[in-house]
Amino acid sequence: MLVHQKIAARHYRKGRRLTHPDASPKPASMKVLIIGAGAAGLGIGWRLAQRGAAVTVLERAQPGHGATWAAAGMIAPVGEGVHGAEAEFGRKSSALWPAFAAELQTLSGLDIGYRKSGALLVAADETAAHTLGERSIEEESLELLNAPQALEKEPMLTPLICGAAWAADEAQVDNRVLGEALTRAFLRAGGKLQRNEAAVRIEADEEKVYGVRSPFAFYQADAYVIAAGAWSGQFEGLPSNALPPVTPVKGEMLALNAPENARMPEHVIWGNEVYLVPRRRRLFVGATVAQAGFDTSVTDNAGEWLRSHAIALMPPLESWEIGEHWAGLRPGSPDNLPILGPTHIPNLFAATGQYRNGILFTPAIADVMAQTILDGKLPADCAAFDARRFA
Repeated sequence: MLVHQKIAARHYRKGRRLTHPDASPKPASMKVLIIGAGAAGLGIGWRLAQRGAAVTVLERAQPGHGATWAAAGMIAPVGEGVHGAEAEFGRKSSALWPAFAAELQTLSGLDIGYRKSGALLVAADETAAHTLGERSIEEESLELLNAPQALEKEPMLTPLICGAAWAADEAQVDNRVLGEALTRAFLRAGGKLQRNEAAVRIEADEEKVYGVRSPFAFYQADAYVIAAGAWSGQFEGLPSNALPPVTPVKGEMLALNAPENARMPEHVIWGNEVYLVPRRRRLFVGATVAQAGFDTSVTDNAGEWLRSHAIALMPPLESWEIGEHWAGLRPGSPDNLPILGPTHIPNLFAATGQYRNGILFTPAIADVMAQTILDGKLPADCAAFDARRFA
């Protein structure tokens, strides 16, 4: 297992470079340090631990309480409107979700709320209706509906809509339970989790990472993974071409509480401005997009904007009270695509930059990155996400 190597740390500080471990250790003996215990970091750690690697995850706060907690839990390659390589990756990951959820629930003992609820993409005007019509021709998974058909599926929708499209395969998961389930599965597979312990510096040169320093210890491993979400670009010590170019993108959301005996929407709803996600007796409304650094405070203006657009989409929501208002930070990349695989330092890997699709991509990233860390090569169908593309 990874150990706190204080003696090694002292040697490094004195300028005596540490001996690098064997470049290609066998999976059963490989030591991996992952920075970040969100869905990506925990998923990768879980898969690696299942394959015999000795994995430690450093988490600056609590596991699953960053972007994983703040999300809406949608598994929505169609609703998010992703294109190209990202669309194919999203479809692949969506197909993995049923088995991934079942395995995770069995091993963790937690119901993560995975269900294929379907999604309704609603057109508020003729322009949006035309766009949906074009998309339904290009995307076989979309079924074009007229306004009466859409209202039959979701009677709470405003009668002013101009049409809709139905995506039957869209799903959702309770993302707040997901974080705890991944934590349990990772620990039960033999992983080690350091909570409330931030990685503050990565000791490296152009060729190797020699260790990661926290306020409490110095960690060494065979391979290192940056999976720190919006904080992935904040580490000291790395050459600039190895630091993931990630910036935080703030998003605010609401949860509306359903009045007693009120009808609940049955499906995820995508409007022109907001989306609605039914979960038990609450309705999640999201989400704003803002460049605000690492600020996670909520604002009255954003809350009112979300609520007013939700009511415009579903007028009965006027009587629903706001039960929760929160903000999270998405990990954005320069081209809005994930950042995966080896960096310019061979034993340093990245799994970040998922932006709005972290929950959707969780199973695929766990599998792809676990294999990539073991063999050092990112699959060819993930070339668009190569962490080395920016430098």
